[in-house]
Amino acid sequence: MKNKTKKVALYNPYLDTLGGGEKHILSILEVFAELGYEINVFWDKNLTKEIKNRFAFKFVDKFKWLPNIFADKSHFEIYAHFVRWISHFVRNDKILSNFDYFFYVTDGSYFFSSAKKNFIYAMVPDEKLYDLSLINRLKLVNYSFITHSEFTKKWLKKFNIDSQVIMPYLDKHFTDQDVSSFKKDNIILSVGRFFSHLHSKKQDEMIRAFKLLKKSNFQFKDYKLILAGGLKKEDQEYFYSLKRLAGNDPSIIFKPNISLYRLYELYRLSDYFWHFAGFGVDENIHPEQVEHFGITPIEAMASGCLTFSYNAGGPSEIFVEGENGFLFNSINELIQKMTAVENNSELKNKIRLKSSLLTKKRFSYKVFKDLVFKIIFDNIKYG
Repeated sequence: MKNKTKKVALYNPYLDTLGGGEKHILSILEVFAELGYEINVFWDKNLTKEIKNRFAFKFVDKFKWLPNIFADKSHFEIYAHFVRWISHFVRNDKILSNFDYFFYVTDGSYFFSSAKKNFIYAMVPDEKLYDLSLINRLKLVNYSFITHSEFTKKWLKKFNIDSQVIMPYLDKHFTDQDVSSFKKDNIILSVGRFFSHLHSKKQDEMIRAFKLLKKSNFQFKDYKLILAGGLKKEDQEYFYSLKRLAGNDPSIIFKPNISLYRLYELYRLSDYFWHFAGFGVDENIHPEQVEHFGITPIEAMASGCLTFSYNAGGPSEIFVEGENGFLFNSINELIQKMTAVENNSELKNKIRLKSSLLTKKRFSYKVFKDLVFKIIFDNIKYG
């Protein structure tokens, strides 16, 4: 008798955002694809082309795209929807029972699952997303929580959620680089989606900081600031406000929706990298508004960029000051540290090589895959 193909399914209500969190959960599915699992995704549109263009994932060609059975979020507590809720529950229960593994990226809604093993990917440390009411506790009895950083895990614990960390990995392109051969240009690069809500990448603050840097320090007079990242239609107004803020300054360059291979080139050419996510936010009050992990600063490190990150969230746990990058708490501190580094070529070279080696050691696909095997296939139950 032929062995039955094992199946894994994903529902991510943010899937079309195609940000770092989406890449991370899809990376976990990549391990399943290597093991021969059938990959199923609940989404009402086939996003294969968009995912391949954004992340260069070849395995998505084999995805099975299923109707989004989770779109209607009728609640058990509302009597008027009781009959409809029961019918949806029976239908969903029957569909999910076909899967060996089911992954859900939570937006604060929860539902029962009859898949054999179930995981909730907690992407954002926002307490509103983790309501542990009695009904939700019942729904979660068959789930385990995973996340992507120690920072988020710490906050989930404060919300009475136990979770395990699977950190993202870097594309082979980054881990196989020889940064000693790179010729750097006078470029300060930042990579992040153009949007003003949640954990905004704060491109507006970067523009102000860059203008001040050039005004106060002649060493950076020939530098360019390149802002690259995804841009969705609903964020166009924020993008236009950034262009207005930049004015007619030709040294401030925007690269929205840049191709992956052009992005690789920018990393390779850039001397510095800035990451401002969470700037001006008190993470003890709003942990959801700072950087939860920060994959782009790590990509920058792997590419030999001298990386400066705002001192909050995930980056504050990864960067060791003066060893693999720098942390700053204010624009003045950023400018002071940039000036000191620019005057010390020996330190620049040391950090380039050390940070590149660190990323190869900590963020390889092998390290990531080992964690997936340890945590996903040796599942520790919720609670």
